Amino acid sequence: MLYRLYDKVILQYPRWTLFIVLIMIGLVGLYAPKLQIDASAKTLILEHDKDLQYAREIQARYHTPDFLVITYTPKTTLLSKQSLETIKALSQKLEALEMVTSVTSILNVPLLQSPSKPVKELLENIPTIEGGAVDKTLAKKEFLKSPIYQKNLVSEDFKTTAILVNLKEDSTLSHDMQREKEHQNIKDIRAIMIEHSQEGELFLGGVSMIADDMISYVRSDLFVYGMTVIFLMIMVLWIVFRQMRYVVLPIFIAALSVLTTCGLLGMFGWQVTVISSNFVSLQIIITMSIIIHLIVRYRELLYTYPHASHHNIILDTVLSMAKPSFFAVITTIAGFSSLIVSDILPVINLGWMMSAGISLSLLIAFLVFPTVMILLPKRAPMTLFEHKFSLIRVYAYIALHYTKTIYVVSFLIVIFSVTGGMRLLVENSFIDYFKTSTPIYQGMKIIDQKLGGTTPLDVIYDLDTSEVVTEELLDEDEEFDSFEEEFAQSENEAKYWFTPVKMQKIQAIHDYLKSLPEVGNVQSLATILEVGRVLNKGKELDNFELALLYNELPGEFKKSLFSPYVSIEENQVRFAMRIVDSQEGLRRNELILKIKRDLAAMPNIKGEKIHLSNLMILYNNMLRSLFDSQIKTLGIMIAALTLMFFFLFKSFKLAFIAMVANIIPISTVFGLMGWVGIPLDMMTITIAAISIGIGVDDTIHYIHRYSVEIAKDGDYTAALQRSHESIGYAMYYTTFAIMIGFSVLVLSNFLPTIYFGLLTVFAVFMALTADLLLLPRLILVLKPFKV
Repeated sequence: MLYRLYDKVILQYPRWTLFIVLIMIGLVGLYAPKLQIDASAKTLILEHDKDLQYAREIQARYHTPDFLVITYTPKTTLLSKQSLETIKALSQKLEALEMVTSVTSILNVPLLQSPSKPVKELLENIPTIEGGAVDKTLAKKEFLKSPIYQKNLVSEDFKTTAILVNLKEDSTLSHDMQREKEHQNIKDIRAIMIEHSQEGELFLGGVSMIADDMISYVRSDLFVYGMTVIFLMIMVLWIVFRQMRYVVLPIFIAALSVLTTCGLLGMFGWQVTVISSNFVSLQIIITMSIIIHLIVRYRELLYTYPHASHHNIILDTVLSMAKPSFFAVITTIAGFSSLIVSDILPVINLGWMMSAGISLSLLIAFLVFPTVMILLPKRAPMTLFEHKFSLIRVYAYIALHYTKTIYVVSFLIVIFSVTGGMRLLVENSFIDYFKTSTPIYQGMKIIDQKLGGTTPLDVIYDLDTSEVVTEELLDEDEEFDSFEEEFAQSENEAKYWFTPVKMQKIQAIHDYLKSLPEVGNVQSLATILEVGRVLNKGKELDNFELALLYNELPGEFKKSLFSPYVSIEENQVRFAMRIVDSQEGLRRNELILKIKRDLAAMPNIKGEKIHLSNLMILYNNMLRSLFDSQIKTLGIMIAALTLMFFFLFKSFKLAFIAMVANIIPISTVFGLMGWVGIPLDMMTITIAAISIGIGVDDTIHYIHRYSVEIAKDGDYTAALQRSHESIGYAMYYTTFAIMIGFSVLVLSNFLPTIYFGLLTVFAVFMALTADLLLLPRLILVLKPFKV
């Protein structure tokens, strides 16, 4: 059937075939501009994570809207006239932006201790620097000593301050419109910062800023990867083949494949993430591999049968390569498809995207290559590179004469891989994902090291509902009567909620969290209690004074001092921590388990009432799943490939040989990561699947060619030499092209992508070496072919 399709249709009507293919690709390609990029926090979390729903509930309950942070380190002192004028000018310009609701800075935060006053008197007029009549010496002392502001709003050395830019939420906007507005808003904020860059050092931070910058990186990577890979491929193709047709045609087919894939992704609304941003370079590389095998076979037939008709040579090329190419692509798809069993959505999407993309590459290559070649004049190949290049012959010589060396080295590689794999870690710092030259790293570093940490972690405590205020807790005196009058118009239960027992529990939890070296800053109701003691001359605020603060504090101050930490309706409190992400030796999971364990062991604290939430929990869940995901993907991939090898070769021996030749070299990646200290992350988790998927391509082509050569004379040694001298060159060319292609990833600003590129280069090199040394050696020993 395939013979008739190519002989009677495709090669008989090449112009019509090519025209129809190009029209269909063009129609699909119209959707390519609709391909969207997503770098939001949800790309760092697990699919179906039960902690995600809880985190959303807590965020809604305590209303923690999105904000950006500008760190400002002036050339003069923080409270100098020039510095305050700069902050004021920045604030005014920022507040004029459409997406900004307000700006919080040292200018407008409440100063509760400058000077200290009784609670009732303080509530009558809460001072701020902006409001004037504030002693700056007392204000500086409060900023540095107050638990509300120290290592939060100002640094310990009082040289850097944070300016919080509170962002507007608009639920009526679509996701794409919201993203565009956020991008423009960040662009406008940076423009304002540039205007004042001469007055001090300014850096921008915040979740939405990180997401926006990462989208810019992904867009840049998509373009840079694609263009650089194409440029390098042109160089490689020219060096190897020295004929323009073998340079232009592979690039043309690769471009068509990428355009079609982008069009399909845009058509179905799929989004590119940081993890899948390298799909363009991946598809170009794999498409090149398919085309190079076709070119090498075509040139081989042309060289062997110079007088055969062009039609027959192309027909023989396509038919002889159809089966190995099909199974090579199927096994590559199996490698990528194994990513689908991961619990991490971007990894799952990469598996689907590449599976679809590789399928399209195979189809387009086997349609466009023969139709274009039949339209070109028959021309003798230039074999200068093959004649001068001797490495393939060296591989063949080693495979034939260094049996013990191959086995010993393979055994040592297994030992290296196992011991290194046992050292593999999943701990990694988000700040270390980026190059030190990027604005993301620079902003996060200052916030992390000077302003109390970057990664948010919440402890939520459900207070005991059986705890009620009894008459014994209330003093029947004049003070009680006066407060009763003050609360006569209030219908809420605040005055009965702030009991001494609750406050003691809250203070104990807060003090414990504050003592942890990994915690940069803790904010909770206990922060107010601490300030209250200062205001009350060392005595604790009683329940009525706390209720007075809660009810009478002006709305803008209550939103920052009480609302984020207390839910009277839910009888619940929140402790908002920030973890120092750059701390040496940070172990997130151990820290989370320690907090749960230590809090549960505290007197009068019920462990089941403690819940941990926010981004650190979600990120840690993702990291914890990496080991499980890696085991699942590897297990499924090995099982699937073994079955495919058996189905393809109809031999247990050959299936075993093929798997050994692939597993041993790929395992070295994990050994290397473990010994060098490269952690497992969302990018490196995909290396095994991708590398084996690419590696089995050469394995299948080699075994298929060996089976053809052994059938000629039954001589295993001669078959090895002939296989190396023919398919060996195609394997080398494709591997060389793949290594060049993946090396482009070092240009990324995202360090996991750089590690991914370098480790994949190492993996495919090891796979080629195994296919040209270990694979033929095992074939010689086990003799799986019937002769």
